[in-house]
Amino acid sequence: MNFSSPFVIIFLAGTILNFLLDNFLEFIDFKNRKNNGQKIPQELEGSVKPETLAKTCLYEDAQYKLWIPENILRTLLSLVLICSGFYFWLLNFINSSITQNSFLILMLFTIFASIPGIILNLPFELYHEFVLEKKFGFSTMTFKLWILDAIKEFFVNMLLIAALFAIMSVIFNKFENSWWLFIGIAYISFSLIISIIFPLFIAPLFNKFSPLEEGELKERLEKLLQKCGFKSSGLFVMDASKRSKHSNAYFTGFGKSKRVVLFDTLIAQLTPAEIESVLGHELGHFKKHHIIKRLCAMIPVIIAMLYAAFALSRSPAVFEAFGFDFSAGNWGVVPQFAGLFLLGIIFGGYGIFFGAVNNYFSRKDEFEADAFAKDICGTGQNLATSLIKLNTENMSEI
Repeated sequence: MNFSSPFVIIFLAGTILNFLLDNFLEFIDFKNRKNNGQKIPQELEGSVKPETLAKTCLYEDAQYKLWIPENILRTLLSLVLICSGFYFWLLNFINSSITQNSFLILMLFTIFASIPGIILNLPFELYHEFVLEKKFGFSTMTFKLWILDAIKEFFVNMLLIAALFAIMSVIFNKFENSWWLFIGIAYISFSLIISIIFPLFIAPLFNKFSPLEEGELKERLEKLLQKCGFKSSGLFVMDASKRSKHSNAYFTGFGKSKRVVLFDTLIAQLTPAEIESVLGHELGHFKKHHIIKRLCAMIPVIIAMLYAAFALSRSPAVFEAFGFDFSAGNWGVVPQFAGLFLLGIIFGGYGIFFGAVNNYFSRKDEFEADAFAKDICGTGQNLATSLIKLNTENMSEI
């Protein structure tokens, strides 16, 4: 690895900056929680109990203290793997000792390269799920279910990655000078297909989805959907309580697979009028075209990043900087994939700035959705009480 290369310097600067900024922001949040976390805002006096805020602070502090060593070790592991030349060594080992088929090289590389991160993350994930979440009364997960989830998630991810790699390999071979454009189109199309099949085939592998029972709640929600002109394949209840007592509601799917999903924990915690207001908020995102606007904004970003990867894949200096040498052996389309991989490495640390921009617009979208819910439901009172309850039940910071 050439530490004097501008590409390596950009990578190291981004990684260090991201680490320092992440820790600074989390520390500021921690200090603010210590100083003000148990102070009830004037607007919420009488609605929130002091003991609830105290417990919320303990929960958030426990997560923060777990995050600190995990973040340090994850950053160090990333630096060690990249700076030691591990990734090209792994590619070269697979190519020279196992197979020269570029598709199989990429699949095996994806599996083997993820192992160090999985090993590092495992104790933190287990502690979070079976100690921290159970301590605060959230987790209902069994170890057997956790293992089954991990196995199913692995095979689903491998199947989707294999499909994506196969499509990309064909594009790399067919469009040598314009693959960046066609992969952008393929990626967006692939994401759309996933959104269609997710509620039909993927989500049911992990949870049971039952049609919402007849009654006041269903009647309220169907009227609200009709009022908003939102056509869906139905209202479903998800058995979220078999893993956690956290509650939520969401839209999923696209076209005919579009549906509304309510956690069974949400139904247990809120009144029908409050759930109606929560759905009104989610419908606000639909009516205000927030998802479509976000997608339209992301398309040029995706295309630009792919073009940058295309340019990088044609620059020997980039590969040399990180110790990648494809001059010997039969590599097929692996160098093109390596260009995408190195793009993520070089500029990955600067993603925190994209996150800040995204959070700014997300916050605006949330306010718009709240205003829509107030208008469509005729009052903002039910939304206010539902949000207070959800914050209390989920121990979220106010």
